[in-house]
Amino acid sequence: MSHYDKDGNPIDVLRWSELFTDFRYRRIVETTLPNKIWISTVWQGLDHSLVQGKPLIFETMVFQRKEQKEQFDTLDMARYSTLAEAKSGHAEMVKKWRAQMKDKAKSGAK
Repeated sequence: MSHYDKDGNPIDVLRWSELFTDFRYRRIVETTLPNKIWISTVWQGLDHSLVQGKPLIFETMVFQRKEQKEQFDTLDMARYSTLAEAKSGHAEMVKKWRAQMKDKAKSGAK
């Protein structure tokens, strides 16, 4: 598996492990919506693409907090090749889930 820094430059596994343990380096952005949906975008540094092309090294995941603390259900996910794509993708994911939250409120669903 190939390893990359945030700029998409190939790095060795030792450098990747150093960066991966630095949570400030890994975290790109996170958003918590009023309905306890948590949207988190992070640098993974590993190519998660299943086909040839640009490596997918950033990931946004959407979680719903369960009643018990520290337990979450995964609701959505997207991956990106660049930091700019990851930030833009995070904003789009927040927009998507805010819209769903509003739609549920309008319909009276929980």
